[in-house]
Amino acid sequence: MDCLLLRFDAPLMSFGGVCVDNLNHTDLFPGRSMITGLIGNALGWDHADTDRLRDLQERLRVAARWDADPRRIIDYQTVDLGQEHLVDTGWTTRGMVEERGAGKATRETHIRYRHYLANGVLTAAVTLVGEGYPALGDILAALRHPARPLFIGRKACLPATPIFLRKVEAASLLEALRNEPLADIGPRARPPLVTARWPAEEGHGDGPHAVAGDVYDRRDWPLNMPRGLHRYFEGPLEITS
Repeated sequence: MDCLLLRFDAPLMSFGGVCVDNLNHTDLFPGRSMITGLIGNALGWDHADTDRLRDLQERLRVAARWDADPRRIIDYQTVDLGQEHLVDTGWTTRGMVEERGAGKATRETHIRYRHYLANGVLTAAVTLVGEGYPALGDILAALRHPARPLFIGRKACLPATPIFLRKVEAASLLEALRNEPLADIGPRARPPLVTARWPAEEGHGDGPHAVAGDVYDRRDWPLNMPRGLHRYFEGPLEITS
């Protein structure tokens, strides 16, 4: 199969996860909805393109490994919406003015805990199943020349290097990761064992230590909320290059 290799190298990354109230967690690996959003942004799509995003998400397959260990951090954010200069302020999003409501929640202090992965380097392999738009070549072209600036999960998570690495041919996503040399990470910490996550349909992987689990990595794009899961293996990966 043809695969695209991506490299996520950034001071901060966030791969999303199941959000509970004001706790915005991040998964350890990028899932299908996160990569779908990244590709959609590169293609110039927006949140109104729900059918395109849904179809791409269903066709997309993702595997990833850590080349440099990330450090988990939590950013505490707060704003008092009752301040005089914030009351009745118009909030502009994507060129549209959003009116403030009259409810209690629009006047109180809001608190958020946003989780990030700091100073890591991750290599991902992606491919598509089935026919449709975009094809893998369309994604390759968009990642090389994106319609908009790309970010890794949240807009504050700007990549330090180009995201697209190369196109390769491999028997599986796991093999594509296994054959790709580890990134040059400078003084950052190399993990004692390179850890990867890959779709369960690709098999158990290297040795007896891989663990299967369900990951909620699909999104209901019209409702903008998690919708479904996919089964993955997670475990050590032996790099052959």
